[in-house]
Amino acid sequence: MNFTAQKASRKWANGAFGRIAPAMVTAAAAALLIGMPVEPAWAAKASRAAPWDNLFREFQPRARGKARRVVVPLPKPRPAEAPSAKPEGPAEKEQAAPEKDKTREQAAPAPEPTPQPSACRLALTDEVAIAPSIPDIRGANGCGGEDLVRLEAIVLPDKRRVSVKPAAILRCTMASALADWIRKDIAPVAERLGSSVSDLDNFDSYECRGRNRIVGAKLSEHGRANALDVRAFKLANGRLISLTDRTVPRELRETVLHSACARFSTVLGPGSDWYHEDHIHLDLMERRGNYRICQWDVWDPLPQRAPLLPAERPEEAPSREVAAKPDDAKSDMNKSDVNKSGANKSDAKPDAAKPDAEESNREKSDQAEPPREEKPATKKRRQNRRS
Repeated sequence: MNFTAQKASRKWANGAFGRIAPAMVTAAAAALLIGMPVEPAWAAKASRAAPWDNLFREFQPRARGKARRVVVPLPKPRPAEAPSAKPEGPAEKEQAAPEKDKTREQAAPAPEPTPQPSACRLALTDEVAIAPSIPDIRGANGCGGEDLVRLEAIVLPDKRRVSVKPAAILRCTMASALADWIRKDIAPVAERLGSSVSDLDNFDSYECRGRNRIVGAKLSEHGRANALDVRAFKLANGRLISLTDRTVPRELRETVLHSACARFSTVLGPGSDWYHEDHIHLDLMERRGNYRICQWDVWDPLPQRAPLLPAERPEEAPSREVAAKPDDAKSDMNKSDVNKSGANKSDAKPDAAKPDAEESNREKSDQAEPPREEKPATKKRRQNRRS
């Protein structure tokens, strides 16, 4: 046998053995499974306690030659004293919810609690002022504020009201300070004048702007709803008291000045700058060290009549000494010179000789200068052009 035949026989043997070997292994495994006892294996499996054994008990294999009965447990009967079934309420549903829902509820953000009224809001009752609360204002450039009210009127201790015209939008603290000022300081001043306060002239309250309405300036306290501009008070008898009017008694204006500077951290009026000449600015600005500003000049009233003529000279006054003027001295000297040389000048008589001399000079000039002939200028120009 040659080498090629040997190689072919080996290849065939390897392929046949590769096909027969798996089949032989499968047959041997099947014979082992058939010959093995079944009862010990199922007994070992039954000894294991699993939570789903009762669920799949019907499908368990039966032993050979024996019928196995499957027992299904039934629920216990309901006792007679048990309460009647009710629909689950929201609390019961929450208790019966799975753990996943509980984790979700814990992860979800809690609802915001309703804001409680501040101490100022609780103190500013209808017995002190008519000031309903308004929502917070969130404006541009830091304008606005919290705990805001619309101050419509101030209630005096005798239940009479001082109307704020127009109604002012202020912070509760500013509205409370203004109410105390009117009730405790301004009302007694009006009583001394024989009347009571009826109106408060509100020139400006909340307004989102810079100081003195200058573009680019720092935010005014008006932009924080923490300031009020007052021009005048009106009394019940119709009298109007303007705080910057010079005709109002000085003592009255000084009383208002001292009371305002004692209650507010900033008071600006006439004399502070050119922006507060016709009203009074009040605010509660917080500064380092509780620093306060009170700039309000109480001007004296203007005189009713200006003196047009000087007062008459009294009779007992000494006589006035008048000094001689230099022009008068020169005129006296000229007069003396004329008196000294008067005779010589009268003999010469120069005035009479002047006309004769002028006439002789004119005749000489006429004889010396012959009359000139006037020639047209055009002829000269032509001659120059030809030459």
